[in-house]
Amino acid sequence: MIKVKVCGVTTYENALMVAQCGVDLLGLNFYKPSPRSINPEDARYLCSQLRAVMGASCPVLVGVFVNDSVDEVAHILRYVGLDFAQLSGDESAAMVAELRGRAFKAIRPMDESVALDDAAYYAPYFPQNDHIPSLLIDAYHPGLYGGTGEGASQTVAQTVKAQVPRMMLAGGLKPENVGERVRAIQPWGVDTASGVEDGIPGIKSEAKVKAFVTAAKSIEVAGD
Repeated sequence: MIKVKVCGVTTYENALMVAQCGVDLLGLNFYKPSPRSINPEDARYLCSQLRAVMGASCPVLVGVFVNDSVDEVAHILRYVGLDFAQLSGDESAAMVAELRGRAFKAIRPMDESVALDDAAYYAPYFPQNDHIPSLLIDAYHPGLYGGTGEGASQTVAQTVKAQVPRMMLAGGLKPENVGERVRAIQPWGVDTASGVEDGIPGIKSEAKVKAFVTAAKSIEVAGD
């Protein structure tokens, strides 16, 4: 069954609600300019409380980073107690390699050619853990690192999927369109942030999260 990631939670109470809706991965954003950013101290509390309450059913906890150093990412992973890192900036393949299977890359290719180049560049360092994507594809934007609310190109996404064992799709996904996108692209997983909010960045709507999870997981994907 397709994996669902909800990104940009900012409080423990909201994170618990999202987790209890049946998401597979939960994203915490450490990019300070983002309206959904969280500081390491609050993130540490959130993660420890979530694991204490949910136990083995706790979603995979992912930290989202943009152009931080390897040392900074590794420190926050340890301090907060995160499972994995999502690198959403201009990080090199060497940086992904240095994190030794604890990180996956998010890309925003402008066209199919760039998408294929990016996939080939990062391919040697795709994580082997099947709880996380090999690569995440987001909508292209020349100046923003994700969170634009715009949809990724279907053609570009399908091109990447053909080269990637576990591709996660992000970009403009919400309860009303995620089923259609899953049916058309057949990704390994889907990722949303603003698509399950009611206008307050970082605070998710229970009704929208439930609707998103139901819509995404109701579509049969190849290999299921």
